[in-house]
Amino acid sequence: MSNLVNWVEIPAGNFKRAVQFYKTILGVDIHEADMFGTKMGFFPRSEKGVSGAIVVGEGYTPSYEGTTVYLNGGDDLQTILDRISKTEGKIIVPKTQISPEMGFFAMFLDSEGNKMALHSMN
Repeated sequence: MSNLVNWVEIPAGNFKRAVQFYKTILGVDIHEADMFGTKMGFFPRSEKGVSGAIVVGEGYTPSYEGTTVYLNGGDDLQTILDRISKTEGKIIVPKTQISPEMGFFAMFLDSEGNKMALHSMN
């Protein structure tokens, strides 16, 4: 088992708004599809990498409480935080060093009200 986590689904109330939010802050393309009556916006992934999707459908409710997903902050998560500050998102924990060996983290609310986090080594 190379990764404990295999897939993440981020609930959205407004699909288009959520897709635009994540495209903007992450600088990635998101492929949109309808799967079994559920709207999904797929994040890019490498062959063996963990990925996920933005999802709108029955049983998917955005939330501040519950599981927190840490997204890859790239070389320096501050780049993504700077983009968040120009969107409908809100930074709730600024870039904070965990330790020199473990890097940095930050937390934010996405456009839908989900509590999310970022991690990078710089």
